Amino acid sequence: MKIRSKLPNLLTLINLLAGCLAVIAIFSEKLTIAVCLIGVALLFDFLDGAFARILKAQSEMGKELDSLADVVSFGVVPGFIMFMLMKDTVQDVSSGYPIDLFLPYTGLLIPLFSALRLAKFNIDPHQREIFIGLPTPASAILIASFPLILHFQSDIIWANYLLENKYVLVIITILISFLLISPIRLFSLKFKVLAWKENSTRYIFLLLSFLIILFFHFMAIPLIILLYVFMSLIIQRRLKV
Repeated sequence: MKIRSKLPNLLTLINLLAGCLAVIAIFSEKLTIAVCLIGVALLFDFLDGAFARILKAQSEMGKELDSLADVVSFGVVPGFIMFMLMKDTVQDVSSGYPIDLFLPYTGLLIPLFSALRLAKFNIDPHQREIFIGLPTPASAILIASFPLILHFQSDIIWANYLLENKYVLVIITILISFLLISPIRLFSLKFKVLAWKENSTRYIFLLLSFLIILFFHFMAIPLIILLYVFMSLIIQRRLKV
């Protein structure tokens, strides 16, 4: 086998390595570093697919390896971030309810439902032009934004209050888990051509996302994910009419 045909798999392994390093960072209580490593994983997740297409080196092994790496980088890592965020909000059992001590473990729903999401994606030939359920990278980006908001935008009192409330975090975890395996059809951001007619939804989404980032910075990330889901629901409703 030619060396170039192995390059996409090497890039996938770097994605996996970034995920493993992120887990170490999380349990060293360095969540912002873990978030940066999620960013590295996202970059190499994009590159492995791009190079596989350019080099015509797509394979079943590469497809399975990509999903295994994504389970770690976009499932396990964000799940542990949620675990740590909730763990930080739980006080001594004497000052609260005993069940509170178990709430952080609900964060582990994220890797479980991410694995289900990726398994469904691998066996569903329809998920090439659209996504059915929230893609795991989008879920990971959403959760990764929480430590960034808490660290860099502590002046947004209401957002910090919500992200430091264990019950709110549990609800968010359950909602994300549902979205990962939901039947909601979400549009893909992949461009086959640059023409406006074929990509009007993508262009509008990217423009609105850019404007939201300008005004809200890291707080923009949850808003962009909500916009993505909202626009997809509108498109799905129009197609049914």
